[in-house]
Amino acid sequence: MPPGYHSAATGPPTAYQAVKRGAGVRDLSAEGRLGVSGADRADWLQGLVTNDVKALESGRGCYAAYLTPQGRMLSDMRILALDEAFLMDVPATNVPLLRERLEQFIITEDVRLWDRTNELGRLAVHGPDSPRVLAQVLETTEPIDPEQLASLSEHQHRRARWLDTDLVIAGSNDLGTRGFDVYLPPPRLPQLEAALLEAGASRVDEATWHTLRVEAGRPLFGVDMSEETIPLEAGIEHRAISLTKGCYVGQEVIIRVLHRGHGRVARRLVRLIEETGEGPSDRGPDAIAPPQEAGSEPQDVPRFTRDAVIAAGDREVGRVTSAAWSPDAGRSVGLGYVRREFAESGTRLTVLSRNEHVEIVEITVASL
Repeated sequence: MPPGYHSAATGPPTAYQAVKRGAGVRDLSAEGRLGVSGADRADWLQGLVTNDVKALESGRGCYAAYLTPQGRMLSDMRILALDEAFLMDVPATNVPLLRERLEQFIITEDVRLWDRTNELGRLAVHGPDSPRVLAQVLETTEPIDPEQLASLSEHQHRRARWLDTDLVIAGSNDLGTRGFDVYLPPPRLPQLEAALLEAGASRVDEATWHTLRVEAGRPLFGVDMSEETIPLEAGIEHRAISLTKGCYVGQEVIIRVLHRGHGRVARRLVRLIEETGEGPSDRGPDAIAPPQEAGSEPQDVPRFTRDAVIAAGDREVGRVTSAAWSPDAGRSVGLGYVRREFAESGTRLTVLSRNEHVEIVEITVASL
């Protein structure tokens, strides 16, 4: 599984509550980053990805996808328009494929595409107190108003300087709360992380990050989306697709579904919330928490798992793609695909997982 997915358990409560009530920090450098520079970079990338990158002014950004000619996803990505280049956040496993595919379209254009994964680290800082914590650390070099950081919209970014290092700070809604991604040279990243922890942030482990992502309803490529996924099935069209830009790879299929099919696809990604929030002691013998490391805090596991069958009566109508135990909700939450006729908010379904039938009291179409 790619970074950001965890098999089952919720991490330590302190990390979870830090993001919910304070500030949490996580090193996301293991994810991939590509750079695109050159005088023709905007025109070139405009014809390849689903969103309108030509409309981006320096300091802005967008979420987008790169599709096959059949309209299926090869990758999703975040694109930041820096002064001198585009910076693209992509799944690490997709970096070689994207470089190979995209470089084929560089013919006479003044474009350079390169792997920046080892050039720039990425540190995520999330939670309602994240502007204050980040500003407190940065002010050791230059004064910065926490409200200025808090005003950054998703993908909007600015430059800053810390010690002798240039940073890029981008707004992020990946966990459903105020957050930032800080890009900087990898040798400086541990020092910045330590300073953020000293200023009051808590380190966020992979299991907690997974739980927060699932709670926020954010699909993850390689888990909730794959090379078989049409963006409309995953509900990302409002964030990732421009309906006013020119042609891009796979556009014909997307427009046909939207205009002729009125946006109807065979399945839709939905959020799942179980009917009751039973604790681990109320679950069956197969629903036990995994072994804990010595000294670690107790963890909870969801009552259903990835790839569990979603049923309406005795009919299979879908599968779970992500599952987590929500400490705030006190119940299992998840993401999964269901047939379109069952993808209506309020539909009651059942997840068949382990030795249990877990009643789903609420589903919401995942269109974040």
